[in-house]
Amino acid sequence: MAARPISSPAPGPAVRDGLFRKERDPPSPCPSPSRRRPARSLPDVCPKEPTGDGRGLREGPSVVSEHDRWTVYSSKVNLPAALNDPRLAKRESDFFTKTWGVDFAETEVMPSFCLGDVSPEHFAAYLRESAQRERIHQRCKTLCPIKDDIVDAISSISTNQVEKSRAELDQVPKMFLKPDFALEEPSTFNAVLPWSHFSSGGGGGRSSRDVASSKLLQEKLSHYLDVVEVSIARQISLRSDAFFHAMSSQRELRERLRETQEAVALLRRRTAAMDRVMCRGPLAALRAALARGNCVRLHGKLKLMAAVHQTQPTVQLLLSTCEFVGALELIATTKEVLQQELQGIHSFRHLGSQLCELEKLIDKMMVEDFSMYARSELNRSLRDDAQLLEKERLQSLVFGLLRQRKLDFLDIYGDEMMAAAKAVVSQCVAERLVSIDEIDAEVVTKLAEQMRLMTFPHWFELLKDVFERFLLFLHRMKATLGVIRSVVLEVLESNRKTSCGETSQPPRQAAVARDDVAELAYLTHDGPFISDAHQDRDASAGTAGAGSTSAGEPNVMCNPASDMMPSDLELDGVLNNIQELLHAASDVSHDRCVKILVARAKDGSLERVSSSEFVELSVAVESFARVTEELCGRRSVSLRGALQSQADRFVHRFHEERKTKLSLLLDNERWKQADVPAEFQELVDSMADGTIALAPRKAAGPDDRKPSDVLLVEGRKYAVVGTVLLLIRIFLEYCQCVNDIPAVATDVLTRLADLLKHFNSRSCQLVLGAGALQVVGLKTITTKNLALASRCLQLVMFYIPVIRRHFESKLQPKHFAVLRHFDHINKDYSEHVSEIWAKLVAIMDAVFDKVLNKYEVKAPMPSSCFRHVCKQMVKMHEAINDLLPAEQTQMLFVRINGSLKMNLKRQLARLGVVNDGGPQHGLVVVDVTFYTENVQALNNLHTLDLNMADIWEQKR
Repeated sequence: MAARPISSPAPGPAVRDGLFRKERDPPSPCPSPSRRRPARSLPDVCPKEPTGDGRGLREGPSVVSEHDRWTVYSSKVNLPAALNDPRLAKRESDFFTKTWGVDFAETEVMPSFCLGDVSPEHFAAYLRESAQRERIHQRCKTLCPIKDDIVDAISSISTNQVEKSRAELDQVPKMFLKPDFALEEPSTFNAVLPWSHFSSGGGGGRSSRDVASSKLLQEKLSHYLDVVEVSIARQISLRSDAFFHAMSSQRELRERLRETQEAVALLRRRTAAMDRVMCRGPLAALRAALARGNCVRLHGKLKLMAAVHQTQPTVQLLLSTCEFVGALELIATTKEVLQQELQGIHSFRHLGSQLCELEKLIDKMMVEDFSMYARSELNRSLRDDAQLLEKERLQSLVFGLLRQRKLDFLDIYGDEMMAAAKAVVSQCVAERLVSIDEIDAEVVTKLAEQMRLMTFPHWFELLKDVFERFLLFLHRMKATLGVIRSVVLEVLESNRKTSCGETSQPPRQAAVARDDVAELAYLTHDGPFISDAHQDRDASAGTAGAGSTSAGEPNVMCNPASDMMPSDLELDGVLNNIQELLHAASDVSHDRCVKILVARAKDGSLERVSSSEFVELSVAVESFARVTEELCGRRSVSLRGALQSQADRFVHRFHEERKTKLSLLLDNERWKQADVPAEFQELVDSMADGTIALAPRKAAGPDDRKPSDVLLVEGRKYAVVGTVLLLIRIFLEYCQCVNDIPAVATDVLTRLADLLKHFNSRSCQLVLGAGALQVVGLKTITTKNLALASRCLQLVMFYIPVIRRHFESKLQPKHFAVLRHFDHINKDYSEHVSEIWAKLVAIMDAVFDKVLNKYEVKAPMPSSCFRHVCKQMVKMHEAINDLLPAEQTQMLFVRINGSLKMNLKRQLARLGVVNDGGPQHGLVVVDVTFYTENVQALNNLHTLDLNMADIWEQKR
């Protein structure tokens, strides 16, 4: 037999009215009296429920209550177990003090002033809530009373029985009490039945010793069994009341289960009656409504299928009228319907791929049509007006391309624009050659050579024709790009309104807005259309009510175009590309015109044109550049740069021609006073009025106006040579060139400065350097030549500030530094005039020195020397008096008079004549008086004399 594992005997708890008292774990072999604690009571397995008000049962455990709801009875650890801590003594000493200090436990805590006085009224609500539980607890105590004497008796009895039971159970081997005891194991079996004690002799018979051993073993095992059974019976007897109480509780439980079963049966009968009377009829009505809704949706599906079946014919009809957007919208809507509403329908299994192929075909058609439209629009005759043709077709193409995100269509237009711009020049040249008989287009095939063979008037007319054609070309491009821009802006505005509307409108209004987009594809047709099917389906869905909604199908279908249209960022990029394309058209037009200029200027023909012709060219180019800038909003620099390059060459040739002309005039100038024609006087007068420009040339004819001897400039008389008059006209030509071509102002100023320097240096070489003796063949350079050259230089000096102010008004502020050339020129001219005056004084000084070296102080008086001096002074005065102004004449003679004084002083010193009042002194005074009277008789020299005090040496 197998023995069950039995725990160590423990004192049995006392039993009274079904209430058990259980002691803690078995004590150690030598339990301490201080650690011995009385047995604790355990709750009944099924305590009796008190009679009376059933509301008290709601707070206790019940087998029919919810098991998931937590109550106080679900607690696994009670308060005594939580307080029974073996480390209690240590904790009491250091739990609080280790953190807050050793004086924490003994410190008296002051009552909080924030807490009010607690009165019994504060616990009134809690007492009212717990009163019912307390009454139940009191009833339980009445049913299961426990008294102290009973507890003590139970404790004493339990102690004796535990010791006796333990002594008996100690006789049983521990092997039988192991939890893993298994007799089928060989080791356990051999330990229980020690076969080694039995003889294993032959014969098969058992000896009397073996029989005695077997009986002894059997009695031992029976004794062990009796001990265990007695212990079990004792335990059962101690807990008999609990067993009987559990059995009575089970009877009550079975009674309650029977009542519950009857209640459930009654509830089921009533539920069946409610189902029969109240539910079956309404459910049948709901089923009928649901079936009707399903039928309506089926009808809508069939209509939608019929509309989808008509998609391809409708697309062909739309494409025949160039309604690309409508066709694409119809294809996209049909594809959306196939994916959402008609997914899985076998008859439409190939329609999706067919629509995709049709959509790709429409893409190719739109690209080809747009390319053909751009080519035909750009290449049609520029003689026509700039009005755009087939505007609706262009709008439809752009809408379709944007709808398909074909945002590179502007590249196609740009390529066509480049080809059309190249054709403009060749077409203009071919038309111009028809009217020119001198050029054979079959012999000269290259455009550049043909343009170089043209005369300047023919070429200039060709250039103006090209300008006109390109302006028409740009106007036409701007009109086309304006239509494209308006379409892009419309799509951009539509996207923004759609995004705002979807966030602000109710779902139904948003559905209506999306249906409005689908109306782009509405055309007249025979069969049903997808939009009609959608409207019927929406209406049926609205009437179907809850039945239609429960099917889970959407009432409206989202607009597929909202996902296909480009984003706002992409549309902004298209707008930028449109503006860049217009800028590129302006640049291309300027580049083609530059080729015309370069082809003409390759052999230097543009440098040989007259100033007026180049001015006409500059005006035409500047006008074309300004108009294209206003038209396209782009400042193209290629044409202006080419003109600037040609202008630089023209200015160089312009300057070289005039510099050569001035050199020839100077080389032929005899430095004699020239008559001033009336036209030059008028030119000077106009400059005095502020007009720094050439007067228009008058027609050749007799002129009754007589020339004057001098040039009158702002009330001043200037005796000039003919070269200076032409020099004035030349630098006015420079000023006129700046007026006509402001871009070359800096270059012209530099060249004009070079011209003025050349005139100064060359005139100095010819007059002061006496170069005119060899160049012109003059016999000598007279004082009159010198005075005339001085006056001519002064006239040029007078106009240098005027020219400076004129160029300053034409220059940019950053180029004002070049005006310093005029300061240098003015300084050079002043020094040149001073050198001429010094030359005049030196001439007279040489005369005085030659004459006074022969001077002798003797009669007759006045002496021949002073007569000769006076004669030379009169000649000098006659030579320069009509050429120089009075103040300059007086200043010059003051210097000459000083020279005479110095020479006379030296001669008197050599002769030993002193201021002693003697005869020689008197003779000298007579000569000096004669000189003074003769000199003061001359014009503007009445204050000129020789100071005797400065002549005589002091008498020793």
